[in-house]
Amino acid sequence: HYTYLSELLTCVCALMSIRDFFYLYGMNRSCRGRAYGRQNRIWFSPVSDNIKLVLFAVVVLSRALCRWFQLAAAVLGCLLSAKFGAKDSIRMNVLVVGGAGYIGSHAVRSLLDAGHQVHVFDNLSRGHRASVPHGLLVEGELTDEILLKQVLKQYRIEAVMHFAAFALVNESIEDPAIYYENNVVATLSLLKAMQETGVNKLVFSSTTAVYGEADKLPVAEDAARNPINPYGFTKLVVEQVLEDYALAYGLGYVTLRYFNAAGACVDGTIGEDHEVPSRLISVALKVALGQRQHVNIYGEDYPTPDGTCIRDYVHVNDLADAHLKALEKIQSGRGLCLNLGTGRGTSVREIITACREVTGHPIPEKVGERREGDPSELVADASLAREVLGWTPEYTDVRSIVETAWRWHQSHPNGYPKS
Repeated sequence: HYTYLSELLTCVCALMSIRDFFYLYGMNRSCRGRAYGRQNRIWFSPVSDNIKLVLFAVVVLSRALCRWFQLAAAVLGCLLSAKFGAKDSIRMNVLVVGGAGYIGSHAVRSLLDAGHQVHVFDNLSRGHRASVPHGLLVEGELTDEILLKQVLKQYRIEAVMHFAAFALVNESIEDPAIYYENNVVATLSLLKAMQETGVNKLVFSSTTAVYGEADKLPVAEDAARNPINPYGFTKLVVEQVLEDYALAYGLGYVTLRYFNAAGACVDGTIGEDHEVPSRLISVALKVALGQRQHVNIYGEDYPTPDGTCIRDYVHVNDLADAHLKALEKIQSGRGLCLNLGTGRGTSVREIITACREVTGHPIPEKVGERREGDPSELVADASLAREVLGWTPEYTDVRSIVETAWRWHQSHPNGYPKS
């Protein structure tokens, strides 16, 4: 705002300079007329001539003052910005790949609010047209390199956010082929298109599934990466690809490994909508809406206080905010890998209890066998993200996260309108 004030004052000074120009132009014509009058013996008043000289001096002085005023306004703007922490963010043309999905759509909202020019590339296989603001969606496949390069060139894209991935652990075990095709092969196609069009900035959506069973909690970025399911492994493969591309081609990237995304936009306009809900909170809230009979608990014999798995639930708006901050930290030829989480673990049963409290519904539960590939506990050490990005999650209480999700499900019980 202070910068805008400085620019406004600069415009005012420019207008004053234009005024001065016309004033001097008129005075010059007047003086030439006086000289012509002398030649033709036209009488003129010495008093009026002196007044004009005084006015001329005033005009010259005012122009000088205008320039000093303009400089002072710029300096004042800088000082006020420094004092109150107001600084200009770099505005970019950003392509959000997978921006019609759950997390991607929230990132799009954050980017637009921050003043970036945004376009969304999505095949809508698991995303929703209605989640994307009108006019921003380009529908296509990441393996269509011709279309990708056309989009990157046409919209003069400077950076890419990559959310387009399948992310269901069970599905990846049952059908790993589609995970390698969508998460790895398609990403290689995207990187090739970026390389050929000169786009060298990427924010990559990764996952803590790359860690597998953590030896130490909370999990830090330097923990061993030993994924125990194909989904986590495909993400690990892409992380390695990015490291190699940074070294060989000068790609600048930030990889964000986030824990369990949850919640919805606080105004209830966008949220999670999957054909088959897989995230615990969404499943529990579907039970509260009467759309499911019970919520499944997969195993109650884990080495945790109540026997159920423990996860770090991070609000989707906080994730979007981290992606926004990461965009400004990208450096050519260098990469960053950061965890995103609250640092607080919550068990499956604690989540169900929170959902019961928020909805007022009993939400019946059914205990089943463990799922293959589920670690017993994953909690983030996100101190590096706080240090590097200046990122602090706003939602650290599970109940407040559930409340935003419930607001979305109540206003959209059947999800987005089908197009």
